[in-house]
This record gives sequence, structure tokens and C-alpha cells, in this order.
Amino acid sequence: MSKQIPLYLTPEQRVELEQVVKSGNAAARVQTRARILLLTDRSQGDFRKDAEIAQVLLCTQGTVLTIRHRFLKDGMQAALFENPRPGAIPKITGDIEAQITVLACSDPPEGHSRWTVRLLRERVIELKLVDSISVPTIWERLKKIQSSPGKSKPGASENPPPST
Repeated sequence: MSKQIPLYLTPEQRVELEQVVKSGNAAARVQTRARILLLTDRSQGDFRKDAEIAQVLLCTQGTVLTIRHRFLKDGMQAALFENPRPGAIPKITGDIEAQITVLACSDPPEGHSRWTVRLLRERVIELKLVDSISVPTIWERLKKIQSSPGKSKPGASENPPPST
């Protein structure tokens, strides 16, 4: 069994964490992390085991351990807040979206009375705007700009006038 590394908060840190918990404006996850740090603090003379803290706060012992270690290694901000995650790079940028809109507003290809989402997808790939793209992705972008390639007239659809 590993030995628990003690955590001692300064009075200023303790006040700051209590403010996070009392204000109620922070996200629930941040409030739970602040409570973990407050309950793990030994500067008040209390000693609680990770299992007790986890049981009281309805989280796992691993969470308590992770938050304490983050605080000791990187400080309070690292313990309370997560680093942003990189995520995937969007396939469609604003420029490509604008080109799709222009394409949807143009006359349909010969032999077709109107643009379909599949035709738009084929044309976007043919023009090498992207290497590959799904039909739902094209549809979502057109929906976002309120375009309807299936209308009898080519072009983006207007917003309906407000009813009175």
C-alpha cells in the first residue's frame, strides 16, 4: 500500500477554495475538486483517508488521489481545472463552407433540375476542396445556413417572415 502524501493549504488557498464551494457559480466538477482539496488539507489538524473523502463526496479514491497529486505537482489551478483537449481539426473551414454555399446557390449541373446533397458532395470532392466528406456533413452545413438544395429555385432559402 502506498503512503498518502500530506497536503497543507495556506490560509489564502483555503479561503479561495471555500469561496469556490460557497459561491456555487463554478461547475460541479470544480466544486467537487475544491471540496477534495479542503478535506485532504492537513493544516487544520484533521486527517482523513482517501476512502473516507471519496465516500463523502461520492467519487472514487482514484479521483481524490489524482486531484491531490495534481495540486502538489502543478498547483491549485491544475487541480481545479483541466487542460483543454486538442480535439480533431475541423474538416470544413469557413472558406470551404462559403464555397459550398456558393455552389449550392449556383445553377445545378446539366441534366439535373436542382442540387442534391449527394451532388454537392461529389462536386466538393471533384473541386478538391476536401479529400473526402460525408453527405450528413454537407447537409449539416447547409442546414446551418438555412439552404435547401432541393428547392425548385437554386439558392439559399430565405428566413420566413415573422407571423403577426
